[in-house]
Amino acid sequence: MWDKIAQFIIDAADLLGGYPLFFLLIGGGLYLFISSGAVSLRRLPAALAEFRHKNADGEAASAGHISSVQALASVVAATIGLGNIAGVAIALVLGGPGAIFWMWVSALVGMATKYHEGVLAIMYKGKDDTGRPQGGPMHIIEQGLGPKWKPLGVFFAIAGLFGTMCIMNANQLTEAFMATFTTPEGLGESGVLSAVGGALGLGNIKAFRLLFGCAIAIIVAVVILGGIKRIARVATVMVPFMVALYFLMVLYIIITNISGVPAVFKSIFYEAFNLRAGFGALAGIALIGARRAALVNDAGIGTASIMHGASRNTQPVREGLIAMLGPSIDSGLVCTLTAIAILLCGNIDVEGVKGLEVAMKAFANGIPAGDILLMCVVICFAMSSMFSYSFYGTTCANYLFGTRYGKYYAWFFLASLVVFAVVPLEAAVGACDLFYALMAIPTMIAVLALSPKVRKATKDFFKKTEQ
Repeated sequence: MWDKIAQFIIDAADLLGGYPLFFLLIGGGLYLFISSGAVSLRRLPAALAEFRHKNADGEAASAGHISSVQALASVVAATIGLGNIAGVAIALVLGGPGAIFWMWVSALVGMATKYHEGVLAIMYKGKDDTGRPQGGPMHIIEQGLGPKWKPLGVFFAIAGLFGTMCIMNANQLTEAFMATFTTPEGLGESGVLSAVGGALGLGNIKAFRLLFGCAIAIIVAVVILGGIKRIARVATVMVPFMVALYFLMVLYIIITNISGVPAVFKSIFYEAFNLRAGFGALAGIALIGARRAALVNDAGIGTASIMHGASRNTQPVREGLIAMLGPSIDSGLVCTLTAIAILLCGNIDVEGVKGLEVAMKAFANGIPAGDILLMCVVICFAMSSMFSYSFYGTTCANYLFGTRYGKYYAWFFLASLVVFAVVPLEAAVGACDLFYALMAIPTMIAVLALSPKVRKATKDFFKKTEQ
């Protein structure tokens, strides 16, 4: 019975999280890009100008908990994760270098979607039962579309409780750490693991995963139990550091392999439009690249509007401009860095679907002890995602159950990190992917339906500022 339920969840996740999710996010994002007059291109200078003004004129202490820049850092902390490394490697293995070009295209589309989410997050900011400002698709739906649409907001919040759990991060971080720093022989000889495993009836490998999961939970607890302000402070420091470290690692690979860089970019553009295998193959490459980027930057999923809804900014368009920088950082900069490193020093002609393993080998080939350095970056990426996603889930819980009971979600989230570090996760990951896809449905319905209001607000804002 349980096997049938598990298989049903996996099949449902594959069905809904495949091309339907792709067309909803990319197709909807393309409409927003076109209908907004290519906002992610035309208004990029304005967005960069807003980013430099850390204390925007429109910020009010009573309107939220964090600044717009802190909100962006927290969103980027969530989206920059294993997908930026393993996801890019998978795209290269499946679609070749041309998939990266379509990741760039998807990043532009995602920026337009994030712009709309940021604007709506401030335009329709809600409050919890204590009167504290709160954002997210549930409030956008209830206030923007009207009270009769509240069931759709509840639908999002329920999906968000499970979709924002870091199942993959906990499991894959544990897996990657074991592969990099331990050996089966070393685990077998550990007296501590034997003692823990013997007491709990577990083998040494599962005992190690349990202890590592507990270590992850303790580190995450120190941050998330301090609330959104502590999460934002940590993200504001952590995100620039980990992106800068990753940039320096790739810069070293580029400098030491400078003669191969022109060929890398030539292959990206050439393979993006290569018709030697027919239009079907070209469409497949485009779909692989675009879909990977959509799943990396979370545009259209709704999580960004939760974080930007916590901003002190009171001017919707200013928040939207800040919000749209997110995909340019994760799907643009970080994914491009990964692709360059892998194409210069790695091998994408491998059997099966492989991700992190391909990236680890590329960095090991390009930098002395590069696999260990990359593992340190992976740890930072995975941990930063956990910090922000815990806030997303807590916000959904507060909306559904009130702050009196919603606060306990943080403990549920921490316990899940330990559990998911240990157990086989095929069905559980399928369930997470399924709820992730379900979050996109109400989010994109609301964003698309309210996009005319975003266009009007944008027109009015720039009409005033450009006079």
